[in-house]
Amino acid sequence: MDRAYLSLAAGAIGLASDNELYGQLAKKLPFAVEPTQRAAWEYQIAHLRALAHELPHAHFLLEFLIPRMGRRADLIVLEAGMVFVVEYKLGARHFDRSGLDQVYGYGLDLKHFHETSHARRIVPLLVATEAPAAPGPALRWDEDGLAKPIGVAPAALAHTIKQIASTSTEVHLDAETWLAGRYRPTPTIVEAAQALYRGHQVEEISRSEAGAENLTVTADYIAAAIETAKRERRKIICFITGVPGSGKTLAGLNLATARQRAHSDEHAVFLSGNGPLVDVLREALALDAVAKAREAGKSTSKAVEERRAAAFIQNIHHFRDDALATAVAPVEKVAVFDEAQRAWDVAQTSKFMQQKKGQVGFAMSEPEFLLSVMDRHEDWCAIICLVGGGQEINTGEAGIDEWLRALERSFPHWQAHVPQTLTHTCQVADEVTAPALHLATSLRSFRAERLSDFVGHVISGDAAAARQVRTELDNYPLLFTRDLRAARTWLRSRRRGPERAGLLASSNGSRLKPHGVFVKAKIEPAKWFLAATEDVRSSDALEDAGTEFDVQGLELDWACLCWDANLRRASDRWQALQFKGTTWQTVNDEQRQRYVANSYRVLLTRARQGLVVFVPQGESADATRPPAVYDAIAAFLAHCGFAVLPPLPGGPGGG
Repeated sequence: MDRAYLSLAAGAIGLASDNELYGQLAKKLPFAVEPTQRAAWEYQIAHLRALAHELPHAHFLLEFLIPRMGRRADLIVLEAGMVFVVEYKLGARHFDRSGLDQVYGYGLDLKHFHETSHARRIVPLLVATEAPAAPGPALRWDEDGLAKPIGVAPAALAHTIKQIASTSTEVHLDAETWLAGRYRPTPTIVEAAQALYRGHQVEEISRSEAGAENLTVTADYIAAAIETAKRERRKIICFITGVPGSGKTLAGLNLATARQRAHSDEHAVFLSGNGPLVDVLREALALDAVAKAREAGKSTSKAVEERRAAAFIQNIHHFRDDALATAVAPVEKVAVFDEAQRAWDVAQTSKFMQQKKGQVGFAMSEPEFLLSVMDRHEDWCAIICLVGGGQEINTGEAGIDEWLRALERSFPHWQAHVPQTLTHTCQVADEVTAPALHLATSLRSFRAERLSDFVGHVISGDAAAARQVRTELDNYPLLFTRDLRAARTWLRSRRRGPERAGLLASSNGSRLKPHGVFVKAKIEPAKWFLAATEDVRSSDALEDAGTEFDVQGLELDWACLCWDANLRRASDRWQALQFKGTTWQTVNDEQRQRYVANSYRVLLTRARQGLVVFVPQGESADATRPPAVYDAIAAFLAHCGFAVLPPLPGGPGGG
């Protein structure tokens, strides 16, 4: 993996011809150079010579890989111990928001994930090649030493770098040492899907060296198992388990994209029962493909790219429904099932099939039916089940045992590859023990290594244990406030560049309505997660709240969880309630109690970089919003280690 296509000291640039520099860049590109890319490099090489003349002590790196984003920054300039990140926009006359956010994102990536950049001052610079020369905005620094992005005209770039570098008190930065620094990115699942879909390797976007190795070992094992199945005309199923945050979904996406690239005739597909996740990933892939095509001067359309993405990522229920309409084998020979343990049991599947699909007498669980669909292939096929747990929020989820029972009962001719961590009592006829199918290394967010442990203690009601873990989360802000205005202000102050912020609430948080949080108003997940900040449908607008059903499996950078009275403290423990009609009613069923608790578990773990919890003040004149209930929730959160975010001047408010 080439971190940079070209790395040269200023003095070495004059020793190479334009053709030599261009040749070195083109040689690193894994595909043919498009005309737009050639034009961009020719412009940048000419500009590089001018920069080298003005900055004789600088070091230059062209096409520097930003792994988490699956992109390459046009130019990195190391000068006076500082890191300047430069992005060119050929033909642009203005510095648009998306370009500034893009280069800001590159700076954020270096600051957070590149070890030799952590303590360095980083300056993102956007060059619009047709912009008229004009005084640039004043340099402003974030708390961590990352500058706000600056737009500069080409002729002013060297002067701008010189001027900023002249104020530096940094020690010298050796280019080779800086370049060799470990890169440990933690992409969101959306970023990972985009990078893999573009053709990047999983080791390029994995935070942990051990994690990347683990993912590669798992991928290699499954690839070998599939090739053996093809050769021997056998049907196989592989189960992938892992510790929390180990990248099971990433492993599945990696497998599906790799099979698509190398074996397009297999029509590998990534299947998920999580509708919002499917919608968001499809939209993200389509938008990214359109943007990449536009950059390369290629012709495509959103509709074309949406169709391509839809063939790759499918809703498992649509896949199931298509199979109901025909007895023919599906075109897909390799199917990856995300969160396979959440497939429906016999009772839930039968109820749905009879009530919604008119399938009277349907008596199969979802795993058994899906196995029967893939079993229609006459020669070979492969199913890969990604196995998670602990976040069940829907009724009728069967657990992974139902897949194994279906194999035992109806598909003895299938070969099952099972990691040692997946213990069961089923008698599977052809079972292969496969240690490589367990992901043992966490790839969790760089600021939240132990967030899931902390949240687990909060939900279990163990404040002392939560407080102990809280001491290990010193780089992850955990706050609570009684003022929703203060929470919104805090989120807006923290979000930078392409980062996402948003409001979250339980799907039964019905009494948040007086504060303008309407959980019954459905959001459009793809717009909520992906639309531009200025779009009122965007999560960044902080107007619409996403519920556990909208956000499970997805992430924000910064979030405000609006906590309602459906999970409250009573007799020193959590009590689950649901709002019906005009009153709160106690939830007595243990399974449904778990669903309520798990909804908050999901919501508390959606923010990658920091979380604020809004707990309403309540209203004594409203029996559905008793102040004492909300006060008890706030007191418990404080006891767990959440710090207080004070109200804004004027007192606590809901808006």
